[in-house]
Amino acid sequence: MSPSEPEPSNIALILGQLLQRVSPAERALLIALAERLAADRYRGWACEVGDPARASLLLACAEREEEIARRVQALHPDAATIQRDILARNPDLEDINRSIFAGRPLDQQFALQAQGERLGAATWRSFAGREEDMRARDTFLGCASLEEENAGCLEALLGGGG
Repeated sequence: MSPSEPEPSNIALILGQLLQRVSPAERALLIALAERLAADRYRGWACEVGDPARASLLLACAEREEEIARRVQALHPDAATIQRDILARNPDLEDINRSIFAGRPLDQQFALQAQGERLGAATWRSFAGREEDMRARDTFLGCASLEEENAGCLEALLGGGG
């Protein structure tokens, strides 16, 4: 791998380290916070690309990220309180998130995000596989599908499609 290519293992390592900071019961809500940060990133990219068709695709990705966050938060009646507590205990989350993408060309950022989306899909499937509550299981599987849709969109943009 050349120094200019994104390193997918770094995203997995960073996510793993972040998940270790919270209890197992809080992990889905931590990821939901990251989904909202990703939505913000997609909206920023939509402003940067300079092409209305590409911008529209990126805005659709942002909406899928928001939908994932909403679905996961709906599983927890006290989601907002728990997430505020997670952020209070981990004030560096936004900086860590930003640092993954900082200083990279847009195509590299898309590639990194696509890898993150694939990792997210695998993570939601893992959560679903351990979940006894069918509503939560179905929610997590739906989130995995939304992540894969975003990954496919980014990969198409990188390949010149879309």
